[in-house]
Amino acid sequence: MYPKSLKNLIESFKFMPGVGEKTAERMAFSVIELDDEKVDFFSNSIIEIKKKLRRCTLCNSLTESELCDICSNKLRDESVLCVVEDPKSVILFERLGIFNGFYHVLNGLISPLDGINPEDIELDRLIDRIRNGNFKEIILAFKPSIEGETTSLYIKKIIDDLNVSVTKIASGVPMGADMEYIDAITLERALSDRKNVE
Repeated sequence: MYPKSLKNLIESFKFMPGVGEKTAERMAFSVIELDDEKVDFFSNSIIEIKKKLRRCTLCNSLTESELCDICSNKLRDESVLCVVEDPKSVILFERLGIFNGFYHVLNGLISPLDGINPEDIELDRLIDRIRNGNFKEIILAFKPSIEGETTSLYIKKIIDDLNVSVTKIASGVPMGADMEYIDAITLERALSDRKNVE
């Protein structure tokens, strides 16, 4: 029905999460309407992100260098480490502008039902970082879910002997909510009202 190049573009857009047939078609037809300069910019951006973007060797967030801008910033508070599920969470907290410590990004959350165990989210890297750092507080900033709670309790248990305070963000964040959909005020309140992990 469609020319092959258009069909391929539609199929490509469907690789994106939440994009079905109709949305993919709309996006593909929008690309046809773009001028050559914008199409070149769009396609080059995709190629560039795959070539240049990598994980920070210290915190595991996204960067184009060995260390991300946050890890290489000497003005941040070295006593606080905020542990998050993914790089998007780092961006959320940074947008708020209320946290001046460092971050550590896990590769997901523990979920035995999905076959995701502690070793799958590289918790060893986190433990090494806490052991070798000068952190006084570890903030666990995960979405309120079974997986978030399981991960929090596991981390608390394995760093219990490291003489650091372990807190988690307060429950202004609704159970089961994705961090990226939480409004800034709720997220800010949850971060400032964080509690000790029992």
